[in-house]
Amino acid sequence: MNARALIALLSGTLFGAGLAVSGMADPARVRAFLDIAGRWDPTLAFVMAGALVPMAIAWSLANTRAAPLVDVEFHVPETRTIDARLLGGAALFGIGWGIAGLCPGPAIADLALRPAPAAVFVAAMLIGFALHRLLDRPRAHRPTTATA
Repeated sequence: MNARALIALLSGTLFGAGLAVSGMADPARVRAFLDIAGRWDPTLAFVMAGALVPMAIAWSLANTRAAPLVDVEFHVPETRTIDARLLGGAALFGIGWGIAGLCPGPAIADLALRPAPAAVFVAAMLIGFALHRLLDRPRAHRPTTATA
């Protein structure tokens, strides 16, 4: 196994374990966190806040390096524009998260914890990925509004 695959495996395992231990892979806990008008459970806010510290350290370290340890370059978003596509996608993500109590990372972790309900979500997620790939032209080939 090469270094890149090993780091991906270890990172994914750590991420999945963190989701399971923190309760973020529990749809009932996620829905309770999102229920701010009812019986709100703020515990996931602490999990999210706790993720900010290591992420801040990682961004800080990334700014001092020319490339990551096992790749030739950092892969960062090409744009910081907030547009209708971003807002629409965020809204769809939030609606799905609120309905199912799952998002992609916890859904994959839940395949080990709660296989049947997670499999339905993961299947729907994969169908959504496939539809996006079929219906959305790559950004590089989209017409631009700039004039020559």
